[in-house]
Amino acid sequence: MSITEKIQQDMIAAMKAKDEKLGTIRMVKSSLKNKEIDKREPLTDAEELSVLSTMVKQRKDSIEQFTKGGRPELAAIEQKEIETIEAYMPKAVGEEEITAAVKAVITEMGTPSMKDMGTVMKNAMANLTATGARVEGKTVNEIVKRELGGK
Repeated sequence: MSITEKIQQDMIAAMKAKDEKLGTIRMVKSSLKNKEIDKREPLTDAEELSVLSTMVKQRKDSIEQFTKGGRPELAAIEQKEIETIEAYMPKAVGEEEITAAVKAVITEMGTPSMKDMGTVMKNAMANLTATGARVEGKTVNEIVKRELGGK
C-alpha cells in the first residue's frame, strides 16, 4: 500500500471519528497531490517520502521560530503535526547507526580531511538511504564534522 493510499484510508477514518488529526492529514494529502500535479504523473515512493520530509523540516523550522518568539502553544501544534506526518514515514535512523555508517565511510576512504567532508557526507547518505531508512542530512552533517574534526 502506497503512502497516498494509507493517507486516504486514515483521512476517511479521521472524518468518521472526528479526529483532530484530520486537518494535518488533509494538508499532507493536498501536498502530495500538488506535487503529483506539478510532475504530471504519479509519484514514486521516494518522491512521496521527499514531500513528507520537506513538510517535517518546515515544521521543525517553525517550532524553532515559535520557541524563539515565545509562542510555545504554536510550537506544540507544529510538534503534533510532525508526529502525524512521521507516522507515514519509515522509522528514522538513530545517531549510533549514523555514526557507524560515517565511520565505515571514513575507514573506506582512508584518511579524509575536512576538505573531503562533502564526499564523506555523500557516501554516508547514499549508504544510509540505500537501506530505505529515513535520515536527516543535518544530523549526518554534524556527525561527519565531529568524526573528521576528531582526526
